Amino acid sequence: MASTRREAVEEHDGAKQVTRRGFLRWVSGIGAAVSAAVVGFPAIRAFVSPVLAAPPLDNWVKVADDIALLDVGVPVRVNFVQSTVDAWLESRTLNGVWLFTEDGEKFKAYNGHCTHLGCAYIYDKDHKNFLCPCHHGQFDVTTGRVLAGPPPRPLDELEVQVRDSAVFVKYRDFRLGIAEKVEA
Repeated sequence: MASTRREAVEEHDGAKQVTRRGFLRWVSGIGAAVSAAVVGFPAIRAFVSPVLAAPPLDNWVKVADDIALLDVGVPVRVNFVQSTVDAWLESRTLNGVWLFTEDGEKFKAYNGHCTHLGCAYIYDKDHKNFLCPCHHGQFDVTTGRVLAGPPPRPLDELEVQVRDSAVFVKYRDFRLGIAEKVEA
């Protein structure tokens, strides 16, 4: 059987033998495949992971550990940090709610932003109402309705749950400066 140096496979005593050039092609191919997998898998996973990520859980935030520690008839501002993840970007926002109870069992929670321009409002102890210092908006503590000033709607009331003597609020932001309560 005639053979030349350029052939990839030579026969010797009935068995096929791989030439040096054929062996190097085979090793280079395997090395390229392994390198592509090592580099490609994380790259593909990085692009696909936001789509496959678990949907965010509900927005229930624990704002009070024990209802016995909250004063009856006096609103309390509770601040908390909320983390949001948008694809690869994680951001943290300081938010606040006002908790109020008249009987120690049923709670009301108001979004901590004024419905006019989103300013943080305070509790005015002298007049027993909420006061927005930016444009002198005033709100009733028990109902959240507008008493004075430019706010276009009452305070945004949030859902409240009491679980094992802890208070949870379903936090949401709403569009500012309009009469309708539209989630932002």
